[in-house]
Order: sequence, then structure tokens, then C-alpha cells
Amino acid sequence: MKAMLFTGQGSQVVGMASSFYNEVPKVKELFEQANSILGYNLTSIMFDGPEEVLKETRYTQPALFLHEAAIITTLGYNLLPNVVAGHSLGEFSAYFAAGVLSFEDALSIVALRGALMFEAGTKQKGGMLAVLGLENSIVESICSDLTKQGKVVVPANYNSPGQIVVSGNDADVDDSMELFKSAGASMVKKLVVSGAFHSPLMEYAKEALSEKVNLTTFLTTKYPIYPNVNAVKTTKAEDLKSFCIQQLTSPVRWAQTLEQMQQDGVDTFIEIGPGKVLQGLVKRTLKGVNFSGIDTFADCTNYN
Repeated sequence: MKAMLFTGQGSQVVGMASSFYNEVPKVKELFEQANSILGYNLTSIMFDGPEEVLKETRYTQPALFLHEAAIITTLGYNLLPNVVAGHSLGEFSAYFAAGVLSFEDALSIVALRGALMFEAGTKQKGGMLAVLGLENSIVESICSDLTKQGKVVVPANYNSPGQIVVSGNDADVDDSMELFKSAGASMVKKLVVSGAFHSPLMEYAKEALSEKVNLTTFLTTKYPIYPNVNAVKTTKAEDLKSFCIQQLTSPVRWAQTLEQMQQDGVDTFIEIGPGKVLQGLVKRTLKGVNFSGIDTFADCTNYN
């Protein structure tokens, strides 16, 4: 069985998706449509930067979605995964690939999501830490103790065994670094982000996004989807609508998703989007599986 995994924030790069724009007329039309929907020239930011602008969450998220939509459009009827999932923002690309959302609806939601998350980061200064080398239970216990003290530090991304990202109030996150180190973490690294993603500090964005999502039509998926919120495959449109709202303040259970996919019979994983982050997480999480990626137009021509 084959799974397609859609890349999330952090994999953006200046020049992304330009090969599709230059080689695939349908994609060029799609990009021009995207610029019209957004009301600004996103493709110019994607192709030419500057990098500091592309890194802004309000532009990063629609840029990544558009890159992944270009791959989906280029592959067309050759896509045919058995199941799909996406890491955080990538989950919306999975919805588009599986026919849950139209291109217009998916892009509109993603653009609003990125803008709201960017705004939420300006309202409450948040931070994120990558914590390596600790068991999930130890990270969760430290976060729980901090919560009891009135601090905001929560697990945000379960990326692979021994690699968890925590998120929360910026000062609280800074204060927690020594606690994780003292517990035996092999590395604790502050991430350069514009907000405390997948934490209670995203509640503002969650409330505003839910209004948009609840007015949008979600269709039954063509392929089972593993949502970040619970890592359990589903095909129900109403469940997916709820999960994509919950996702903003819930952890991304990515390692659990990969493990569940393997238990369900998936043995081939294909990353859709720029870079190789998700391939690395597959490699660190699972044994005895195949993995590869599709990033450029040339990758699509070699796909079968």
C-alpha cells in the first residue's frame, strides 16, 4: 500500500514550484488563479522572494499549498495513493488531493489560516523548542508540571521517536529549556518561528478559522485521511471539518500517524512538496519501508 505525505511549514525555499509554472500550462493557469483569489502576487514571492518575506507564516502556508497543488495537478489521474496525510499545513493539501476541498476553498482556508496564525503570534509572543532524545512520557510530564504552575508549554509536534517539539508562551518556553536538558535531552533547540503553533496561544486563530471552515463544503474523501489530531484514518467529511479546526491548538501526532499507517499495511511513503523533511521522519520512525519524494516537475515525469 502507498501513502502520500504532504509537507508542512519549514520546507519553503525561494524558487519553489517554478519548474511546474514553466513546464505545465494547467499549473500556470492555477497559479494565476491563486494570485487572483489572494489579491496579491504569491507566485512572485515564491519564485523571487525575498526569503524573509516567504518565511512569514501568512505567505509560507499558501506558498506550500500551491507548490503541493502543482504536483497534484501535474500527476492528475496518476496520483492514486491508497491513503494520505499531511504535516500541519500539509493536511490541507491532503484534503485537496483527496477531493475533500476544491482548489479555491482549500487555498482560501489556508491563506486565512496563515494570516490568523501570523496575527496570533503578534498578539501573544510565543516560542517553540525542538527536544531530542527524551521519551514522550517524560516530555509530557514536564509540560504537565509546568501547566500546573500556570505556565504554557505543551507538546506540539510528535515528529519521530525521540523528537518532539514543544510550544507555548515565549518566556515559559525559554524557562523550560533547562528542565528538558536536566531530564536527559540530547539537544534542546529554540526554533525560529512567528508564534506558538499547536498550542493554546493559537485559540484566537482557531476561533476565527472555524467560522470560515464551517461555511465551507467538505466532501467525502476519495482516499482515507489520517488527521494530525488523532492519527486514525477517516473518510467522513464532517469529522475532517472538525479535525482541521482542532488541529490549530492540538499536537501534530506525526510519528503516531506513520506507525498507524504501517500497522494498516502501508509499506511505501511518498513525500509531496519541497525538501525531504518527511522522508527523514519516515526513516527515523519506521523500519522495512520504502520512501521517496516528489518536489519538482522532473520528479513527476519519473513517477509511476
